[in-house]
Amino acid sequence: MRLLFLGTAASEGYPNAFCACTNCEMARQLGGASLRKRASALINADLLIDLGPDLMAAALQHRVSLAKLEYCLQTHEHSDHLDPSHFFSRSSYCGVHDSPKLHYYASTGALQRSVKVLRAEGLDLAAQTIDLGDELNLFIHTIHPFQTFAAGPYQIFTVAANHDPNITAMLYVIQRDDRVLFYATDTGEIAEPTWQALKAYGRKFNVVAMDHTFGFAGRSTGHMNSEQFLEQVARMHSEGLLAKDARIFAHHLAHHSNPPYPELAIYARQHGYAIAYDGLCVEV
Repeated sequence: MRLLFLGTAASEGYPNAFCACTNCEMARQLGGASLRKRASALINADLLIDLGPDLMAAALQHRVSLAKLEYCLQTHEHSDHLDPSHFFSRSSYCGVHDSPKLHYYASTGALQRSVKVLRAEGLDLAAQTIDLGDELNLFIHTIHPFQTFAAGPYQIFTVAANHDPNITAMLYVIQRDDRVLFYATDTGEIAEPTWQALKAYGRKFNVVAMDHTFGFAGRSTGHMNSEQFLEQVARMHSEGLLAKDARIFAHHLAHHSNPPYPELAIYARQHGYAIAYDGLCVEV
């Protein structure tokens, strides 16, 4: 599998367009890997993680086509991860007539938010429906944590994130052939039921992309700082969840708690992991 990070920032982007803090100003000066759009990722050319608000900008910047997209895994419904207007962009409403049907996997809450937004945009949907179907060239799949299913050539295992208690947020174990990715953002410290489910599932991770939102700030709930991040990595080692060739990437970085890329990358290397950046392509 080829993993392409399309966006690696927390909810406000990095730099925050409205912010003149030291980190944001330095990121503007440095450019390159220090400039981050909001989080989403593409596997090969056909599997997207999160229909995020910066998806169009990412595709333009990295010269990526999403015309062959067939599967999308939605982590949760927060607006920095879900912009339902993209459903219009890939449909006949916007002159797209030859794209494959998109299998969209999401919680009930994410689907309900999508319907609400699309209805506000003028799409005539039945009052109770969450099945957008032929109208938007979609197959809708309602999913929940601790579920296993196939998405084309990919085997997916969902587990519960420790993020926002008012919604259903999910982390994904994604396997193709003998290679495994654990995509783990947005989340705080992984809860015990999720650890037990990961152990029982029995796959060793070749690549982990995990929440590092609060970086060098204090410990957090719903997200993680660098100390919590390293604790989760240590737990993966102790539980035998990491393959011998495993690589760990910090993802979902906030401007207020993480320095720009060069400084943060030095710290990460000293502690045995790497910093994801927009446009980074990783062979899983």
